[in-house]
Order: sequence, then C-alpha cells, then structure tokens
Amino acid sequence: MATFLYKLGRLAFRRRRYVALIWVALLALAGFGATSAATATSSSFSIPGTEAQRAFDLLDERFPGGSADGATARVVFKAPEGEKVTAADNKAEIQEIVGELKSGSDQIASVADPYQANAVSKDGSTAYISVSYKVSSMELTDGTREALEGAGHDAQSSGMKVEIGGDALQVMPETGATEIIGVAIAAVVLVVTFGSLIAAGLPLLTALIGVGIGVSTITALANVLDLGSTTSTLAMMIGLAVGIDYALFIVSRYRAELAEGREREEAAGRAVGTAGSAVVFAGLTVVIALVGLAVVNIPMLSKMGFAAAGTVAIAVLIALTLVPAMLGFAGKRVMGRRARKAAEAENKPEAKPNMGTRWARFVLRRPVWVLLAGVIGLGAIAVPAASLEMGLPDDGAQPKSTTQRQAYDMLSDGFGPGFNGPLMVVVDTRNSSDGKAAVNRVSDEIEGSGGVAAVTPATFNKAGDTATITVIPKDRPSSVETENVVHAIRDAGQTVKSDTGAEVLVTGATAMNIDFSQKMNDALLPYLALVVGLAFLLLMVVFRSVLVPLKAALGFLLSVVAALGAVVAVFQWGWLGSLFGVEQTGPIMSMMPIFMVGVVFGLAMDYEVFLVTRMREAYVHGETPGQAIVTGFKHGARVVTAAAVIMMAVFAGFIGSSEQMIKMIGFSLAIAVFFDAFVVRMAIVPAVLALLGKRAWWLPRWLDRALPNVDVEGEGLRKDLSDGGPAEGGGERELVRV
Repeated sequence: MATFLYKLGRLAFRRRRYVALIWVALLALAGFGATSAATATSSSFSIPGTEAQRAFDLLDERFPGGSADGATARVVFKAPEGEKVTAADNKAEIQEIVGELKSGSDQIASVADPYQANAVSKDGSTAYISVSYKVSSMELTDGTREALEGAGHDAQSSGMKVEIGGDALQVMPETGATEIIGVAIAAVVLVVTFGSLIAAGLPLLTALIGVGIGVSTITALANVLDLGSTTSTLAMMIGLAVGIDYALFIVSRYRAELAEGREREEAAGRAVGTAGSAVVFAGLTVVIALVGLAVVNIPMLSKMGFAAAGTVAIAVLIALTLVPAMLGFAGKRVMGRRARKAAEAENKPEAKPNMGTRWARFVLRRPVWVLLAGVIGLGAIAVPAASLEMGLPDDGAQPKSTTQRQAYDMLSDGFGPGFNGPLMVVVDTRNSSDGKAAVNRVSDEIEGSGGVAAVTPATFNKAGDTATITVIPKDRPSSVETENVVHAIRDAGQTVKSDTGAEVLVTGATAMNIDFSQKMNDALLPYLALVVGLAFLLLMVVFRSVLVPLKAALGFLLSVVAALGAVVAVFQWGWLGSLFGVEQTGPIMSMMPIFMVGVVFGLAMDYEVFLVTRMREAYVHGETPGQAIVTGFKHGARVVTAAAVIMMAVFAGFIGSSEQMIKMIGFSLAIAVFFDAFVVRMAIVPAVLALLGKRAWWLPRWLDRALPNVDVEGEGLRKDLSDGGPAEGGGERELVRV
C-alpha cells in the first residue's frame, strides 16, 4: 500500500492542475445539485420494532386522514394579573384567533376552541388552542408559519401573554458565531504549528472543499433520502475536523521530508506513502464506526452515520490527492523561515530535544506513575456516568428566551407538568367480542394506576374497531415517574389482552422517547462488540501486534466513559452549566452514548494510528522499543497535539448551537477528544508501551503469516526506493504492495 500511495502522491503532485480541476468541478457539481434540488419536505422519525411505532402505524391505518404524523402547535394564552381567560373580552379575543387560524392556511387539519375542548385551566388563568396540520413540520410553508406566529399579536396588545409550542415552529438549528470561532482557532493553531501562512492555509482550504462537497451532496439528496436537518450539521462537524487533521498529517510529513533534503516531488510521494497510509487506516476506523451505527436499526441514526462516513471518505481522498497537488502549487513557501531553522537544528547531533522528546523520556523514566495518574484521573471523572439517565429533549430543554419554552412553562403552571407530554393509548378491539367493554376496562385500569392526572373519554374510529385514549401524567415528560406510568399501562394492557382479546398500545412523543432510549440501551453492547472488534482486527493488521490494538481499545473505552461522566455532570447535574449555555438540566439525549462511541472511537484511532505508526516505523528500522517511543513523539507529538486542539476547537464551536442536541454532541465530542488525545494517547499509551517493551510488538507466527502485509510503516517502500524501483517509474508502473 505504501508503494501505491507513494506513486499516487507523485502523480498528483505532477498533474496538480488536473487534480485541482477535478475537485473544483466536483465541488461545483455538488453545489449545483444542492441549489437546484427540491427542499427537503420531511424528516421522518421511526423506530422499527417498538410498541410506540406499531401504535403509530395502526393509527395511520385505522384513522385515515387523521394526519397522525402531521405537525402540531399549541397557542397558549395567559390572562393579565387578576384577570381570567374566561372573561368576556379575553374569551372574545381568543375565539377570534381561533377563526383566524382556521382560515389562515389550507395546510391546517383542525383547530380546537379551548372553551369547547376543555382546554382552560382550573383557575381560569391559562387556555390553549390546539392546532393540527395535514403535513409534517418540515413541509409547512412560510405563510403557514407566519399565520401561526401572527395569530397572537392582537391578543398580546390587549394584555394577554401569548406563546406558541409544538413542532410547527421547528426550524434549522442555529450554531451561532462560535462555529466560526472554532475554525478561526484551528487556523491560529495551524499557523503556530507550521510557522507559515501557506502551510496553515492548505489544510483549511482542502478540508473546506471536502466538507463543501459532502454537505452539498447531502443537501442535494436530502429530499430523496429523507435526511433530517441535523444530518448535514453532524457531517460538517466531523468532516471538517478529520479533513483538517488528515491534511495536517500529510503536510507535516512533507515538510519533514523536505527538511531531510529531498526534492519536492519525491517529498510529496514519500509523505503520501507513509503518512497517507496512516490516514487511510485512520479513515477506515472512522468509517467503520459510523457505518456501524446501522446495527441499531433506527433509520435516522443510520442515515446520519452513512452521511458522516461519506464525508470522511471524501476527506481521505482529498488528503491523498488534492493535498499533494496543492503542495505542488505552494512550492517551497510551505516551509516557513522558522521551520527551516528548526529543521537544521534538529539535524545537528547537539540539537536541543523538542517538547515531545522530553515528554517521552519523562514517561520512560516514570511509566508506572504516569499510567496510574492517567487511569485514576479519568476514572474519577467517569464516576458521574453511573448516574446516567437517558431521554430525548423536548420544548422544556429549549432556551428560556424561546416561545416554545415559555409556552411549555405556561402549560406546566396552568395544567401541570405532565400536560406537556400526553400519552396516546390505542386500543385495537378487532379481535375482541365486546370492544366497548374492553375499552372501558382499559380506561378504568389507567385511572386506577398511580401517576396519572387525567384520562380523556375514548374516541372510536368510523369502523368502531379502534379507540384512542389520551392520558395526562402527573409529572414532566422526561421524568422517571412518567416512564413508570407507561410501563404500568403496558403491563395492564397484557392482562386486558389475555382476558378480552383487545390489544393495548401506548404511543405519543413521550412513549416514543422511552422506547427510543430502551432501543439505544439494548444496541450499545452489540454495537461496541462490532465496532471495537472490526477496528481491533484492522489495527492488528496495521501494527502487526496483538497487545497494541488491545491497549488502544481499552484506552478508548476509558476516555469515552470519562467523557460520559463529564456530560452527565454538566447537562444532567448542571455543574458549570451556565458556562456552556445549559439553561435546563435533564436526561442525557438517548442517542448520545452510542453516537459518541461511534464517532470518538473512529477519531481516537486517528491519533493512535498516526502516533504509534511512527513508533512502529522506528522499531521496524532497528531502534529499541524505548528509542522508538521517543522517535514517535519527536516527530508526531507536535502534530497530534495540533490535530487534537483543532478537532476540539471545531467540535466546541457547536456548543453555541440553539439546539440542545447539537450543543450536547459538540461538548461531548470536544471533551472526549481532549481525554483521548492528551491523557490516553499522549500519556497512557507510551507508559504501557514502555512497560511492555518488545512484547508490545509480539505477534504469533501463524497469525503473522495469515495477516496481509499492508506496509504502513513504509519498509517495503524504502527497500524499493533504495533499489531505484518506483521512483524511476515515475508513478506510472502498476506496482502495488499489499
């Protein structure tokens, strides 16, 4: 592989104009596709195999035209202090708004008058209008949303407080200026690392081209593939981080080759042949982790994984082709004046060791203490993870300044916390001899159970074989008490089914969230086994070792659990919450643990592959295990540190998002990269390798013969070059070493 990539790098360097034109053309094509594609009309959320989804599908079948998946809104009114919404003036104002809403859009399915639908609080201070739409929130037109937003303006002028909740006003999440700050920090880090604006600009430019192609392609296909609004955001987050890192690895190795006196084309070939091999396998681990999300069997999560994996694949291809092409355009300007002086100094025997060398020597002197400090420190931070509670964010997690959050709080104050998360109980009486009696029994069972504030009368469909019952829990939607209510109703439903033949299903947003969380829990261990197992095999091929991949996997698990502990402390317990803009604590988003495992595992392996490959390369070329560790840190520590800081900056930029999910993902990925790069890879890994010595690179002979030799460390490439092989062919011969 190293030989093939060497020739690819030289070819891209020589044919740089064609390579650059191809990538610019791909960017233009993807951009044209994104601008000309129809706007995504929906972002469906389904959880195959769960009770909530079966109930949802049954409603679609038995209540045709009911728009079970349509958008909803609640226009909430609160009377001025000392007044009631039942007062004549306020009542007339609200009923006038009911009329305005009914005639405001042809997308509206129904508008419920609060005075007829029993939607007035007991103290008379609060009322709400329920609005149902024929289409999902993503399909609502701007005119429909404007009609909804403008509905309460007149009432506000009369003194009533009016806020709007529900998913009808759902919009694309805003990431704010911090995302731009993240990229700016990355630029500063690159300038400091390279000491050259040209060298610093290359990784940024190529990464932006890759992300532009990836995100534009996702946008172009969003309508066809039913991709959610967060899909492109997450693909951009991951694609930008790995795109900068991979280009950074290639440019850094290119500069090192130039410093050793090689010609520019030869340096580009060797950089792609050596660092490029690490990029390929690092990218493969990321792709495996992201594509592996499909085992959870939740379409939305699978699509997010595939989209992000596609962006990572583009980043790898750009690093192997466009980066060496751009190095050809940059000329020797890629080497700053300070870098040239540093290179000259490093080549002198009496040269002062750099920070990476000094740190590696310190670890070699105190491996046990460094190992204990790293493990105990991460273990302490991981303690809060034992209190992890999972759920999905609702309007209660929105910033307090939003109308959705204020409507949520007004409904909680006026009707009780559970009113924001009603449960929909669906009773299928098709196999029951007395359907009405079965439904009445279900209602009685629910009313007799604890934790329920109200149960509405059952509503039958036209055929009379299905009924719906709305249940209002006493507690908020994301509470453990509400989850217990759902389980209690389902347990009672099993008894009803065995006695009457009627099937009882619980659905609604709250029940869907509970089922989603359960599915995430059930899928975590199989997913871990799949991803870690495949990556273990891949790393065993790369490093020709059993213990190095094992150490890599265990170190990753430690950093992920520590990151989960930090997430729980900030977003669930509220520690330092104000610093990160957390206005409402609550359960951790259900998909967070499994998504973080997938993404962080792939990204953590980037540093593992790049840093340890350098050590493996030095060991293969005759250095002792201790010397190989020092050599790996001498050449790789600065680059890995810069790459980690860049990745943290990019992820941290998304903490400024208005969307709680994006904010939480940005924080969790940033803190996980910090733990993994600086504690695990830069401290625990060299300490373990120092303790293992030669045993770290042990591989049974039978396994050595069975595994393919991919030559990541470039030993075969070096031999070929010393024989005058690939270089003479100018990259044109079909010699590929695998």
